[in-house]
Amino acid sequence: MVPWAFLAPFCVLFLLLFIAPIGYAVYQSMIRVERTGPMGLGGAREVFGGLENYSRALSDPAFVDSLGRVLLFAAVQVPLMIVLATVLALLLDSASARWPAMFRAMFFLPYGVPGVIATIIWGFLYVPGVSPILDALSWLGLEVDLLGPSTVLWSIANIVTWAFAGYNMLVIIAQLKAIPGELYEAAIVDGAGPLRLVWHVKLPLVRPAIVLTTVFTIIGTLQLFAEPLVLKPLSTAISFTYSPNLSAFNEAFNTNNQALAAAEAVLLALGAFVLSFGFLRLVGRGRR
Repeated sequence: MVPWAFLAPFCVLFLLLFIAPIGYAVYQSMIRVERTGPMGLGGAREVFGGLENYSRALSDPAFVDSLGRVLLFAAVQVPLMIVLATVLALLLDSASARWPAMFRAMFFLPYGVPGVIATIIWGFLYVPGVSPILDALSWLGLEVDLLGPSTVLWSIANIVTWAFAGYNMLVIIAQLKAIPGELYEAAIVDGAGPLRLVWHVKLPLVRPAIVLTTVFTIIGTLQLFAEPLVLKPLSTAISFTYSPNLSAFNEAFNTNNQALAAAEAVLLALGAFVLSFGFLRLVGRGRR
């Protein structure tokens, strides 16, 4: 009974703050509002709708487009993020690195900036007439619209990479610091140069950290919300259905359709589950 007494607070909080909200979201996604009387003014009641809301969500072209958009975003941004974080970690871990603690803090610092504030800062750097970046490009004869339909997604990717690459770098470098120095010495005695040391010693041993940060990045990428919401007033290319999270937010609070919003949220959660665990299964199979 003593172990259960220690586990009880965690179990209660886990049920109340994790399992219960998920269960309520699933329940909410399976109901629909039925109105009576002329023009639906006679009253409303909630009835069981089964998978009707899921069917409506998947038959909505705007929501399906948002899913495709965020998958394209993930396909480019996740590898870019992980490669950048790994390279930064390897550079800071190298014997020739100068002031690694200072640069580690500098790379991690953007993670401490709230996502909304970071997007506002970058928004000023994207707006013509305000951005010094665009002014410099214009002076060079290059006219670039960073908030246009074909570029705004990658402008958002730049914000996300800037904000989270340092966090992922810190996870990977922590794993690098845990590698025993004797392994490096043995590899050097065997004739391994810097590149072979990285490829045959460091990267295989930090593989768990790279896998972990990849899963975190996949899940975080699918949850794209704050950046397009803040940039929406600055770009006509961003609508309330630009990302699945933004679409669910719009259905819940602008059109007052909580059931459809819940269905879209559950679909997004299932997508994150399938992609993250599919990646873990693929990595585990490759390891075997």
